[in-house]
Amino acid sequence: MKTIVIQANDANQRVDKFLTKSFPNLPQSMLYKSIRKKDIKCNGKRCEISTRLQEGDVLTLYLKDEFFQKEPKEHDFLKAPKKLSIVYEDENILLLDKKPGLIVHPDENYHFDSLIARVQHYLYDKGEYDPEMENSFAPALVNRIDRNTGGIVMAAKNAEALRVLNEKLRARELTKKYLCIVCGKMPKKEDTLEGFLEKNESQNRVYISQKANANTRSIRTKYRVLAEKKGFSLLEVELLTGRTHQIRAHMASIGHPLAGDGKYGKNAVNKKIGFPYQALYSYYLGFTFTSDAGILEYLKGRVFKAKEIWFLKDFESWN
Repeated sequence: MKTIVIQANDANQRVDKFLTKSFPNLPQSMLYKSIRKKDIKCNGKRCEISTRLQEGDVLTLYLKDEFFQKEPKEHDFLKAPKKLSIVYEDENILLLDKKPGLIVHPDENYHFDSLIARVQHYLYDKGEYDPEMENSFAPALVNRIDRNTGGIVMAAKNAEALRVLNEKLRARELTKKYLCIVCGKMPKKEDTLEGFLEKNESQNRVYISQKANANTRSIRTKYRVLAEKKGFSLLEVELLTGRTHQIRAHMASIGHPLAGDGKYGKNAVNKKIGFPYQALYSYYLGFTFTSDAGILEYLKGRVFKAKEIWFLKDFESWN
């Protein structure tokens, strides 16, 4: 038998999801059978697979000890450097300025150094995260940025902050703006571009068209010209839809690819300017909540900006 008291980071999960994360040695078939046979109870009473756990609930599992045994794990995140560029931090969240070249999560080839690994290592050393003390939660990233793009990434320190930020991201109650350098002079000083995007998974690229089909998704990209120099334009861009490679592909589709973009850009131009990455940075994050934000309500109306955008000095030096 095993008894578990549900902590704050475990709350608001379904019983089956929580137990699957907590006890990987427990087969799914055994889990569901045990719930049906009342070998798993919540607060001394029968529970359903869909029962949502609340903080303070007590789960009792009348199962063999072999299902509860966890193999000692070497925590891979401790192999990652602890170096982070922190824009903002409080007891619930971290805002990080991810530099180009760093992946946000380990990829299929696995690489021990990723932004999430650095975050977990940092919080572990601060005493704010100990995987041995958590049943099912680990600090997590809320948004993603491509490997070769820089910018602000949100990380949640607890499950409730993660739930709220994911909800606000889906509801588009967060404002993100980008800076980028594109080739050429834009036809208008500001505009909202529309089109349709189709993703090719095997090529890891997207294609933009003005006609919809069964495989496309609509896109809207708002831009404003900030400056023009040496045949290039510095833009502030806001995504009104958030699709893979949207800014890079949309700008390229109208003849103004990003400087330094090896996938959608112009090779001759890229060689000439010598940028190591595409000139794109998610520099602005606004917490524009229009509904209750729970434990993060104090962030309503706040704006954060990345301070060091690597390509701005180059652009400013061009004559």
